[in-house]
Amino acid sequence: MGENVELLGPHIRNYRTEDAPATLAIFLAAITETAAADYSPEQVRAWARPDRRNLTEWDLARKARNTYVALIVDEVVGFSDVSATGYIDMMFVSPAQARRGVARTLLMELERRARDTGVTRLTADVSVTARPFFERFGFHVVAEQRPVTDGVRMTNFRMAKALPHG
Repeated sequence: MGENVELLGPHIRNYRTEDAPATLAIFLAAITETAAADYSPEQVRAWARPDRRNLTEWDLARKARNTYVALIVDEVVGFSDVSATGYIDMMFVSPAQARRGVARTLLMELERRARDTGVTRLTADVSVTARPFFERFGFHVVAEQRPVTDGVRMTNFRMAKALPHG
């Protein structure tokens, strides 16, 4: 073939059950490696909870949340979702693929699909780590939040972006 696969960039498709192991691994790696720069070890443990993750439950949750995966060649390198009301619950990228356009490609696809269904505003509860990314793509902070996960106080941001039509 001889072509540079880096130039192909990520492509997006609907989540499938066989994506459960890869997406769960990406979720855990993104929290324990990438987000660990902005959260304490105690916060990372409470957020990731690797010992309490179940592949069947994970798969059902991804299907219920209208999840999409980003692939480079045939490898799942990221995933995200968007609800019928425009809420993005998760956006995670493999730390090995950070800063290669994976999250940007996912977000552009989510925006396109949301617009196609008449959604006029996207919202997300965004980590300290992800906030600069979302701001670069037009989201603004609506509120700083302090949710408690497994008895551990975290910090995140409710963010929003208007989606003009046309």
